Amino acid sequence: MLRSVKELESFRIGASDGPIGSVKDLYFDDASWVVRYVVADTSAWLPGREVLISPYSFGLPEFGAKLLPISITKDQVKNSPSVDIHKPVSRQHEIDYLGYYGYPNYWDGAGIWGEGAYPGAVLEGVGLTASDIAYARAMSAEDPHLRSCNAVKGYHVHATDGEIGHVQGYLVDERSWAIHYLIVNTSNWWLGHQVLLAPEWIEDVSWLYSKVNVDLSRDRIKGSPAYDPSLGMSRDSESGLYGHYGRSVYWQDRGTRAAA
Repeated sequence: MLRSVKELESFRIGASDGPIGSVKDLYFDDASWVVRYVVADTSAWLPGREVLISPYSFGLPEFGAKLLPISITKDQVKNSPSVDIHKPVSRQHEIDYLGYYGYPNYWDGAGIWGEGAYPGAVLEGVGLTASDIAYARAMSAEDPHLRSCNAVKGYHVHATDGEIGHVQGYLVDERSWAIHYLIVNTSNWWLGHQVLLAPEWIEDVSWLYSKVNVDLSRDRIKGSPAYDPSLGMSRDSESGLYGHYGRSVYWQDRGTRAAA
């Protein structure tokens, strides 16, 4: 099911043996548009500390209770590698983090989670060998491409023939943690409307100039089905949106994002 990232903001995070804090931000991989970490605000429990929590440990979010359950303990979180969220998260930090929990490297393999489509699908029997760690360290100079969801909100969105609005939010799959749509507020151009744009339709992103370019015209976007957050997104709604743009639906072309 697709959920708004905004819904997840301030969710309580429950470890297997008690609460650790709340969701402050989400970091996504800008190469595949998949959420790789939640930034947990643990200040009420660990003063002055914020930690990363990987979807490898997530259970399904409990939206009624506003709770994100995780399968690790409070001591594991307390002793996990520290991170300064005011600086880019390095690949070396990711290697240390994933190694600490015994998680696989999500960047190895053809799927969006290494060899799987969901983080939980690749964990059974997982364990890092010495050669796994050595290989990961050899790849540590690679740019991990992690971006803050909060920081990208407000980016200007441009069609092929002009600006259409700004990024207001995201719709994410609660199992795979893939971002399937950007929610674009078009109020400065098309008053009172929000539209959805899939990451596959993005031509490029200027991180320096806070600008997202899509390979669609303004008229094509204006003719697309409007997004009503109160109605959610059904599979029929998604099919209609992809059909409007003449694109193949992502659930019948699962390799596209990983290959990209």
